[in-house]
Amino acid sequence: MSGTHGTGKTTLVDALCARLPGHLPAGEPYFLLEEEGHEFEFPPSLDDFRALFRRSVRMLGSAAPKVVFDRTPLDYLAYLAVRGAEPEREADPATLRSGLGSLDLLILTPITAETERLLPRAEMPRLRAEMNDALLELVYRDPLQAWGDVPVIELSGPLNGRPGAVLAALAAQGFAPPSAPLTAK
Repeated sequence: MSGTHGTGKTTLVDALCARLPGHLPAGEPYFLLEEEGHEFEFPPSLDDFRALFRRSVRMLGSAAPKVVFDRTPLDYLAYLAVRGAEPEREADPATLRSGLGSLDLLILTPITAETERLLPRAEMPRLRAEMNDALLELVYRDPLQAWGDVPVIELSGPLNGRPGAVLAALAAQGFAPPSAPLTAK
């Protein structure tokens, strides 16, 4: 799952895990680092985003099967880009390729008219909007040539249709359909 803050990623991760037997959500790197004692600036600094990026890459590389990630390293590369860093200098393409290559599907949750209307107002709206644009550009441009083989689905439809759209995309990739209902709770 990749997207700027306040676009329903965590809710979607939970909905998918409820419908995909045996799947578990992976913790978001921000909260994991916070639990380990990392003190984030507000708003997060370049060093904070670098720490988040490194943690996210490690998580992808060490994940067990049947995990749904609430953020990928691409999120943190996009935040770094917004803060003036160059993604090409922040990441090792081979390491990123290896981690992202383990994904079955990259799910993008962009800002949409519906997310703006139905979801709570997010903090730091300017950073949020800039990260959204930077993430979409990063994913589709792939300047590191590190995730080109990973199937991507950009969710722009109704929020309650997102779980079904993801499950349909997984089925199109050859995954067996889950036994749980496809509608959102």
